[in-house]
Amino acid sequence: MTPKNTICLWFDKDAEEAARFYAATFPDSAVTAVHRAPGDYPSGQRGDVLTVHFTVCGIPCMGLNGGPAFHQSEAFSFQIATDDQTETDRYWDAIVGNDGQESDCGWCKDKWGLSWQITPRALTEAMAAGGDEAKRAFAAMMTMQKIDVAAIEAARRG
Repeated sequence: MTPKNTICLWFDKDAEEAARFYAATFPDSAVTAVHRAPGDYPSGQRGDVLTVHFTVCGIPCMGLNGGPAFHQSEAFSFQIATDDQTETDRYWDAIVGNDGQESDCGWCKDKWGLSWQITPRALTEAMAAGGDEAKRAFAAMMTMQKIDVAAIEAARRG
């Protein structure tokens, strides 16, 4: 059954490679269909991969090989909640280590330009606590690229 709402992500020509990487990296993720173009189109030819249907952590997505006209931006990102430093490291290292880029405050970008927030639950819980606890955790986060769970927990305690 086709989901009522699907996230459509524009790729130049690597939607299938990206989808297979996401499926191999994140739990509850899979490539569910690959569709080839039935005819030539502005950025491809008949038989080229046109769309790829996949899930990322259970979220339905479609990758469209639309050509170089549009690029990913930080205006859209996947936020992946992690339970501990080991899980945070695993996802961060998978993205950055596959020709991705580190950014600040738990953000990184994969080699296709898609932004990811690798967010430990410890940080989310600290922010939800409010008050001085949230201020200290926020100040600690602002100095980080990949989030350091132990440093966030220490900041929460003051």
